[in-house]
Amino acid sequence: MSQKVKDNLKKETEKLIKDSGITPGLAVVIVGDDPASRVYVNSKKKACAEIGYYSEEHALPASTTEEELLNLVEKLNNDDKIHGILVQLPLPKHINEETIINAINPKKDVDAFHPVNVGKIMIGNFDFLPCTPAGVMELLDDANIELNGKNAVVIGRSNIVGKPQSMLLLHKNATVTICHSRTQNLKEITKTADILVVAVGRAEMIDGDYIKEGAVVIDVGMNRLENKKLVGDVHFESCEKKASYITPVPGGVGPMTIATLMKNTFTAAKNTIK
Repeated sequence: MSQKVKDNLKKETEKLIKDSGITPGLAVVIVGDDPASRVYVNSKKKACAEIGYYSEEHALPASTTEEELLNLVEKLNNDDKIHGILVQLPLPKHINEETIINAINPKKDVDAFHPVNVGKIMIGNFDFLPCTPAGVMELLDDANIELNGKNAVVIGRSNIVGKPQSMLLLHKNATVTICHSRTQNLKEITKTADILVVAVGRAEMIDGDYIKEGAVVIDVGMNRLENKKLVGDVHFESCEKKASYITPVPGGVGPMTIATLMKNTFTAAKNTIK
């Protein structure tokens, strides 16, 4: 599915370059040497090369000050070659993530984390969608999963996945319940779900006992066990037996997140055409 999105974007990008002379440009900023962040950044660079985008990587030391990072963001805001700016999270503790996100020009905020873009998602009139929730919606759409009137349960309430995911499901007329660390009777709630989206960041927390027969299970988690094995927030084997559709980890939502980022960058470039 992610490959299909990238193949379509490659064709659209060739046409955009031919018609307008504009090559979509993405700047990725990474501060420090978090191994998971490094993997994500490399994937994003590879996707840019594959589709034909211009890309820049700004790898800064962990000692970078907030002011230095803000200066870089301002420089990228004013660079016409750059249509999308992505500051890889998490940032070192001495840098305020909110301050940095708010400094990115909303028109170049291809992560859709800026308050302006968050507000647009809330009312359903948006330029960009956060990459992971939008990737989940594409997977559901590609699998022809009906959302209209269905019970959807989202486990996790982060600004990056849980909240926007709930909003996108609501826009498609699902009845949405958001669960989190303080939710009581979690298992009883998840067993009502026609569609269950799990984004809690706890390895294999949700097993087959949490889902009803025939449920659609979307696993947004990415966790590394002590034996180095990569697993999601869902115990795949026990849930697969009951689910009508389930996404694997790795290889499910992750590649769609990258593909959606590429889509957002293309949209940002196209939006610069007067």
